[in-house]
Amino acid sequence: MYTYNPSHHSGDGLRSSGIPEKQPYVRSTAMAPADRKVMEVEMKEKGRPAEPEEPEREQWGAKMDFMLSMLGYCVGLGNVWRFPYLCYKNGGGAFLIPYLIMLTFAGLPLFFMELALGQYASLGPVTIWRCVPLFKGIGFAMCIISGLVCIYYNMIIAWSLYYMFASFTSMLPWRTCDNWWNTPNCVETSAVANATNKTDNYTRISPSEEYFHERVLKYSVDLGNNSTARGIEHTGTMSWELALVLLLAWIIVFACLCKGVKSSGKVVYFTATFPYIVLIILLIRGAILPGAREGIIFYIKPDFNRLRDSQVWYDAASQIFYSLGVAFGGILAMSSYNKFNNNCHRDAVLIALANCGTSVFAGFAIFSYIGYMAHELKMPVGKVVASGSGLAFIAYPEALTLMPISPLWSILFFFMLLTLGLDSQFVMLETIVTALSDEFPTLLRQHKTWVLLAICICLYLLGLTQCTQAGIFWLEMMNWYSAGFCLIVTALIMAIGISWVYGIKRFSADIKEMIGYEPNIYFKACWMVISPALMLFIFIFSLVQYSPVVYNGIAYPDWAVTLGLLMAFFSILMIPLVGIIVVAKNKGSFTERFKKAITPDEKWGPAIMSQEQKEWKSTEGIDNPATIYDPGTMENGTDQPPLYDPRSINRYPLYDPRSLQQDPIRNGGSINDTSYSSRL
Repeated sequence: MYTYNPSHHSGDGLRSSGIPEKQPYVRSTAMAPADRKVMEVEMKEKGRPAEPEEPEREQWGAKMDFMLSMLGYCVGLGNVWRFPYLCYKNGGGAFLIPYLIMLTFAGLPLFFMELALGQYASLGPVTIWRCVPLFKGIGFAMCIISGLVCIYYNMIIAWSLYYMFASFTSMLPWRTCDNWWNTPNCVETSAVANATNKTDNYTRISPSEEYFHERVLKYSVDLGNNSTARGIEHTGTMSWELALVLLLAWIIVFACLCKGVKSSGKVVYFTATFPYIVLIILLIRGAILPGAREGIIFYIKPDFNRLRDSQVWYDAASQIFYSLGVAFGGILAMSSYNKFNNNCHRDAVLIALANCGTSVFAGFAIFSYIGYMAHELKMPVGKVVASGSGLAFIAYPEALTLMPISPLWSILFFFMLLTLGLDSQFVMLETIVTALSDEFPTLLRQHKTWVLLAICICLYLLGLTQCTQAGIFWLEMMNWYSAGFCLIVTALIMAIGISWVYGIKRFSADIKEMIGYEPNIYFKACWMVISPALMLFIFIFSLVQYSPVVYNGIAYPDWAVTLGLLMAFFSILMIPLVGIIVVAKNKGSFTERFKKAITPDEKWGPAIMSQEQKEWKSTEGIDNPATIYDPGTMENGTDQPPLYDPRSINRYPLYDPRSLQQDPIRNGGSINDTSYSSRL
């Protein structure tokens, strides 16, 4: 019989209790076969089936692997082809004011939240919601969103491959109007420059535009009788060229991910750094071109009157949101392979700032060439600027044709687009694989390569719709709906679930357990109030400003718009649907079921704890290997507090630093060290 001695819980903790102090925990390898066999025999004798051993979870080979992977994930195509256009559209340099404000109060806090949550438990975006089982549907929503984006994102990578291969020639094929795919409406660059009747309403179809639409996409379907039609309902034929380059794109992605983060972590040393090299080269070359100065001034000239427009603030928030990749699940997946004590706070700040700095820097490189093209065409800069695929595959390629040795610059530019897209594609696909392997570890974790192959094949087959003559319309529909307001709703519910249901004090203590200090009041205020309020603003504004999808002035039929909306709502509906299933599977009254659904699962905890529990299971036959009392249970009036069994670490709160946040008496006491390693 043991008796409770308060001196055992003085400032020296276990050291003064007479109980041998356990050494700080070091992550161990998988259980030895002999120990595993002994444990299975013991459990069999007790009439319980032996639990299957989970394959050991991989980690990043080096710190830089993670940093470059996250940087490559955040710095994607949107940094090059969307941000510069938004900056020009919304007041030039003045746009940086709302952009930085949205980064400070929405982007960075949510990025840090996902980074810390994934690192703490070392689990994928679905299994991570053991912390609040009611919100497990958020993980499924993230995987669906990432899967849908993967389908069309790899098609853009395939276009980059197509253009890069087409650039290996003495003269770029989109330079003239003398090709079989050109129409009588095509006007060459030299003809535009020599025209004298240009007005503000002057429009033309450039050779690069016809190359993209009529040669690459072939989106004009021949109906006979010298008539053509364009639209998602006019499927036409399959382009074997696009199907092959799309297959090549998926082969590249699979080859880089087949060995997990060990292989992708090495590939990003090239794919994450090469775009910066190309951007620097393009900027240096573009800065000395005639007209470059006018283009850059057009890009950064501030118009502070635009700040009165709510659309400017919406554009800033949405760009920050999508650029950092919040709520895609990629941040959770990548950070889950980190070491437990990695400084995720520092990483979040560095990656977020580097991402935004890249966007601003890319704008200078892009607009120097846009200014050069406007100078050569003798047109205003505003008439030649474009966004999205129009910038990457129409406006910029035309600017490249005006340069000496244009094929070389074209190869560099499209290879840069390829590497920018691959990094983001790696993470989104790894998100799905990680979610499945963590949800079914004993079944799938040791077969991750086959899981990856199956996913790649399925997504490739789904992407073949974008290789038809209506492919651009399918791609634009998926881009419009798959990661729109559904992404905002997912992030909003995630922020509420962690801050208000899981608890801001508990989450802050989790972070302190990893990095040694709690996040400051700025992060807590953003997580609880400011960031959700900004996301609610974005969501409401997107609903008010909603308009059906349109491409190149061509409207979509009602069935296509409905299909797009179903695509958007499918991911969101997973959140309440899975929540209802979780509540229904619990036992007891509705109140008891709901309470259990918002309480952390018994398996919830840091990866260090899960591994510790596995080690204690090997001592199943030992009686009370270390009997310790929780003085907090004395408040119940019992003579003897219950025994603390280290084999069930989550059962009692004494050695859980999160419980210390709830007891002011303990907080004011002499227990100073709240780390697991010093008290276990």
